[in-house]
Amino acid sequence: MFAGTDRAYELAKKYKIRTAFGTDILFDAKNSGTQGRQLARLTKWFTPAEILIMATSTNAELLAMCGNRNPYPGKLGVVEEGALADLLLVNGNPLENIGLVADPSENFLVIMKDGRIFKSISR
Repeated sequence: MFAGTDRAYELAKKYKIRTAFGTDILFDAKNSGTQGRQLARLTKWFTPAEILIMATSTNAELLAMCGNRNPYPGKLGVVEEGALADLLLVNGNPLENIGLVADPSENFLVIMKDGRIFKSISR
């Protein structure tokens, strides 16, 4: 991470500032494979539950604040009828071991995006 990250996350938690996680921090599509590892490293500042909430529903809440610049027509960050949701079925419990997200090729059994299955492995 970058200089000042410790202090920024400490202040965000202290003042209950919602934080988001996204691919724009990678700066290059070739680095997308490192996104899960970056997410797992957040345990220095957050619990696994806080990390998963940050990367899912909080991201959706913050995106919804963009108003007309939000490119999505449906509700985000929830699993309910009519909402837009990407779903992952993880081999293990990321609340107990957030490191599972660091290796999606091994630990993600099902990947669904926009209602289409992109990966499905039965074990």
